[in-house]
Amino acid sequence: MTAPDDTTDPTTLRPTDLRSVRDAVLDSAGGLAIAGAGTAAAWGGDLGPVDAVLDMTGVTGVITHNPGDMTVSVHAGTPLQRLAEELAPHGQHVSFDAARVARGATVGGLVATADAGPSALVHGSLRDLVIGTTVVLADGTVARSGGHVIKNVAGYDLAKLIHGSYGTLGVLVEVVLRLHPAPKRTTTVALDCPLAEAVEHAHRVLDGPYEPVALEWRSDSDGSGDGPAATEAGRLLVRVEGTEDALPGRAQRLREALGAGATEVTSGSDAGEWAAHAERVRGGPGHAVLRIGALPSALPALLAALPGAATPDAALTIGLGTGVATAALPADAAAIEHAHHAVHAAGGTSTLRDRPAGFGGPAWGPPPSAVGVLKAVKTALDPVGRFGPGRFAPWFELTSPGRTT
Repeated sequence: MTAPDDTTDPTTLRPTDLRSVRDAVLDSAGGLAIAGAGTAAAWGGDLGPVDAVLDMTGVTGVITHNPGDMTVSVHAGTPLQRLAEELAPHGQHVSFDAARVARGATVGGLVATADAGPSALVHGSLRDLVIGTTVVLADGTVARSGGHVIKNVAGYDLAKLIHGSYGTLGVLVEVVLRLHPAPKRTTTVALDCPLAEAVEHAHRVLDGPYEPVALEWRSDSDGSGDGPAATEAGRLLVRVEGTEDALPGRAQRLREALGAGATEVTSGSDAGEWAAHAERVRGGPGHAVLRIGALPSALPALLAALPGAATPDAALTIGLGTGVATAALPADAAAIEHAHHAVHAAGGTSTLRDRPAGFGGPAWGPPPSAVGVLKAVKTALDPVGRFGPGRFAPWFELTSPGRTT
């Protein structure tokens, strides 16, 4: 493979269906980047030089919706928000609410980045909702897994491998999703409190008969440097679902459990509460945003101890039941590297998401014990390293054609 010329802009290819995706892969000889709506373009490692970019936003639309089976097959370039609009008249939805959905994130991009939202407390991530995929591999092979299997690839469960692969294993073209009935009604109970107090309330909610579908805390601080430290003031949000008749009583019992100061958010303000939470998840300009996963019992203390987290210069969110947090921290490369190592030492995982251009800090922490398996899978599915060079550096990167180190 000829090394790409760093000074030449890559060619943008715009396929519109499975066949044209395959043709685009076969007709281009060098490195390939896969692009969707661009809502997570800066996540993970910095993309290395490529010869072409596959713009998947034209590969869009529902393929098959089976309301009786509660499944839908959709092209990967479909914005999840648009899919939700098509499913709503049938009383069904994808139980998934990642922060960037409102910004037009596509189904394929959400799968590739292993993103998730507050409802993961009950419904899990897309890894739990994807039941079938169609992927084009680097040699043009069209591989399907799940559903009606046409071709298996060396026994791999492609749907699981593609989740969180950041476009490094193949081009995700079609996705089959499990659906759920849309709730009859939802409501949110909120309580203003610092992080330490929110942890105590969360234990009470999770140990009780309240059945939350989301349990999140967000800092009042947006990282602008004004006001109290990010850990010292925030808002606990507990979302519950139910029928029109049953939900008011459940919300009342939840308010009583949380104590004085707990209020039920009015129906007109509920969307705004969660939109504010999503803004904290996304972070603001000038910050380096870390996505952190750890045991729920260990995560609050771990989050508070990160460099810059307990200051007004940070913005924090934490899933108190899921064990997933985001920390928008001052963009200091050494501090982010320290944070990665602290998370790794606690048995957690961390990924760098948005950050200022030219930031230069590490996207990943120390390599996991399974990094050898990751390298083997990469070599098996993309032996020349065409897809997404640099996304998982320094865990592994292509040093010469056909060799992953």
